[in-house]
Amino acid sequence: MRVLVTGGAGFIGSNLARAALGDPAVKEVTVLDDLSVGLPGNLTGLSVDLVEGSVLDPVALDTAMAGREAVVHLAALPSVPRSLRDPMASHHANATGTLMVLEAARRHHVGHVVVASSSSVYGANPLLPKAELTWTRPMSPYAASKLSAEAYALAYQASFGLPTLAFRFFNVFGPGQRHDHAYAAVIPRFVHAALHGEPVVVHGDGTQSRDFTYVGTVCQVILDALRRRVKHPHPVNLAFGARVTLLEVIDELAGLLGRPIAREHAAARAGDVPHSLSDDTRLRELFPDVAPVDRLDGLRATVEWMSGRRDVATAGFR
Repeated sequence: MRVLVTGGAGFIGSNLARAALGDPAVKEVTVLDDLSVGLPGNLTGLSVDLVEGSVLDPVALDTAMAGREAVVHLAALPSVPRSLRDPMASHHANATGTLMVLEAARRHHVGHVVVASSSSVYGANPLLPKAELTWTRPMSPYAASKLSAEAYALAYQASFGLPTLAFRFFNVFGPGQRHDHAYAAVIPRFVHAALHGEPVVVHGDGTQSRDFTYVGTVCQVILDALRRRVKHPHPVNLAFGARVTLLEVIDELAGLLGRPIAREHAAARAGDVPHSLSDDTRLRELFPDVAPVDRLDGLRATVEWMSGRRDVATAGFR
């Protein structure tokens, strides 16, 4: 199987490329990335064909898509706060970009397309756990753009017979995730601060809860989907129904480090949802053989990765 990973130089994409190269079912991995979020160093040592370009560029798309049998579309402008500062950029990258990937897949007769959506699409829906057929109400331009992306993927399946699978990711974390930019996710920010003896910054009171998913588990599920060419007419949550509050994450991190961690509370961020918990019924039906990595084991692996980096650049991440 010849696979294209858009956004493959990013956090999830580079982890997936590495895992795919170790899968006997995968013959070749091509990465399409404009390097606006991802970094070429993330692919150091990996035998991938890197096409530097945007999913908004049809020429780059055609170059990367040619001869591919499956596509995993991860390219996006992530982050709710980023989308609040520049809504149009999020729309272009996440909504229009997905549409262009799907059109390129049609042009090149690709047999399977996996698209990354987000649990943020549930937004203001207070129901827990979040089931795929409950209503969605995005609270940020980012969430709206991801809802559009998954809608396009499913519409192309219904309209053109393109086999697609739209995953709603829930707070993915793990080795390789950056901590050092304005839109960094919470776990790498917490881990980096704790390792350096700095207080962790908690937006809000810390009782907000998340269904964190280890990146290795995400890669397992995606590769299983590629091997079996799994498609579905509805979105599929990619999380296993185990939520934890941010304060509990800090306590778990303190336990791993063997010392207390100071906290600083800041104002809650606009667009953030208070609670997130996946209904994993559909996921377990479609992927019964996938065993999720325990959150504490994933947190330990993240701590080990971050504490082992002396020179971030030589480790291939920034």
